[in-house]
Amino acid sequence: MEDFASVLTSVVFPAACRLCDAPLLHARRLPICETCLSSFQMILPPICNLCGQVMPVSAPLSEAAPACRDCIQGKFGFQAARSFGVYEGALAHAIVLLKYERLEPLGTFFAAQLLQLVRSDAQLLPADLVVPVPLHRQKRKDRGFNQVDLFARPLARRLRLPYRPVLLMRSRPRPEKHLLSQEERWEAVRGAFAMRQGDRVDNLRVLLLDDVMTTGATLDACARALRDAGARSVLGLTVARAARPAIPVRGA
Repeated sequence: MEDFASVLTSVVFPAACRLCDAPLLHARRLPICETCLSSFQMILPPICNLCGQVMPVSAPLSEAAPACRDCIQGKFGFQAARSFGVYEGALAHAIVLLKYERLEPLGTFFAAQLLQLVRSDAQLLPADLVVPVPLHRQKRKDRGFNQVDLFARPLARRLRLPYRPVLLMRSRPRPEKHLLSQEERWEAVRGAFAMRQGDRVDNLRVLLLDDVMTTGATLDACARALRDAGARSVLGLTVARAARPAIPVRGA
């Protein structure tokens, strides 16, 4: 019986951190060490008040409405977007693990970080339901799951909001090319998302979740599909955001 318990413990509580291979000092379901977790670079102010893009500390912004150039120009179809951390280093590695290895404890950890973010930012609430960005049916079949479900579902449960994982569908797959330019990213998702037939979001406030925000093109395409279907507002929320130079302007 003790041998069985030892084997079970070694499976549930891995002996080494999945990111740096350092020994885990405490037995727990999340197979990542405290050093790696503490290295996740959180996104902190100053940020664009609309899309959440990190702004230079010296940016000449209006105190009432700080915004980046893209948002002043009305580039995005969502009303606001926020991300937990910067997509680099250990956090980027952790998201790759989540995407391909279905580490549910890691999904639960990210849900807890997003819950704190939602509760601390008035832009993200109130909401009526939580919707994940969907995978194309072939990719979901190949992978066996949508990684966004791993943190979106527990977040919806903690927020006590309905979770609608099949509300949106992706009708066109992502191009096979691994690295896409900014223009190619926008073209790849333009018109690629649609509502499931018969589903409705009339006058509802949607909290839209994805793992990474790079250019904002995917959140934008999903937001436009939801708003075309009658959603009152769409608020984007991601675990990470790719760092890129921000070009500030004075808020209107």
